[in-house]
Amino acid sequence: MSGPPSLLIENYLREAGFWHLATIGRGCKLDPELISVLIERWRPEMHIFHLPYGECTITLEDLQLQLGLPVNVSALTGSIQSTDWGVVCYDLLGVILDNIYGGRIEIGWF
Repeated sequence: MSGPPSLLIENYLREAGFWHLATIGRGCKLDPELISVLIERWRPEMHIFHLPYGECTITLEDLQLQLGLPVNVSALTGSIQSTDWGVVCYDLLGVILDNIYGGRIEIGWF
């Protein structure tokens, strides 16, 4: 967003828990050269950056610290009709979790 979110939707964004997303990057100057270098060093097959001193990746903790995003909440997904969420979880993630709450799992688990 080029400017602040409209006052008409601010309360809705806060209520839905998306206020942090709407304010990401405020006052942050982007460096196009640095972004280009990072893109060149990104290895999508392994989800890592290959740098001269080694490899690194971005974790949920990094997102929480750098962007102020909440990571200890439920993940938001599309609508799925199911009576057995364990089966859906196994199909999508390869494991069956003990802490499934009506089709939601805690994002911190990832």
